[in-house]
Amino acid sequence: MKCISWNVNGLRACVKKGFLDYFQQMDADFFCIQETKLQAGQIELDLPGYYQYWNYAEKKGYSGTAIFTKRKPLTVSYGLGDQDSQYEGRIITLEYERFYMVNVYTPNAKRDLSRLDYRLDWEDELRAYLVNLNKDKQVIFCGDLNVAHEEIDLKNAKTNRGNSGFTEQERGKMTELLHHGFVDSFRYLYPDKKDVYSWWSYMSKVRERNIGWRIDYFIVSNELSHRITEAGIHMEVLGSDHCPVMLSLDESDL
Repeated sequence: MKCISWNVNGLRACVKKGFLDYFQQMDADFFCIQETKLQAGQIELDLPGYYQYWNYAEKKGYSGTAIFTKRKPLTVSYGLGDQDSQYEGRIITLEYERFYMVNVYTPNAKRDLSRLDYRLDWEDELRAYLVNLNKDKQVIFCGDLNVAHEEIDLKNAKTNRGNSGFTEQERGKMTELLHHGFVDSFRYLYPDKKDVYSWWSYMSKVRERNIGWRIDYFIVSNELSHRITEAGIHMEVLGSDHCPVMLSLDESDL
């Protein structure tokens, strides 16, 4: 089972930069995107063989998530129950017979950390939600989580310590989530792999010099870890300030 996650930073713009070519090339079972930055009716995607599920932000040109999948789910749900997060279109959950697929766009704490408290409350609510799902069925959880978990996950750890996305609080919330029955699929396969990132600033030459952060993830229930056959980061794919990340699972009884 092949799964892709990509923060497209505006789907309409990304479509003009080769999104559909990559989509067709990947032929994924699940293709999850974040930061669609559009409202219902603003784009029509012809994706034969795929069901489409969208969660739009109320604010125009902001946030938003979508999942395109070959597999019709048993149920579809949006948000966490928190009204603010529902207004921002940040979560979609698809339920299947043996697992849940959860697509998430985590709020940014902002450069001045003015949204850090909101972010930390979000993390607690999301963790409780995922842990509860995990009691019922195995969970595959992906998206732009807006945190570089360990120093290996960004280029300049020392100078970024305490900055948005690399505060002790945000990193600690990720650690707490993993300690509640989940595994970071990329680090499971590649615990020591350096210089592999999924986001780069638009500042001049930053991406060319690979001064990046790994903030896009596939996280799965511990019980699924032995099924991980590949966890890739497609750094060569352009079209956004993020690149796609990929997870392949042995699905013999999923």
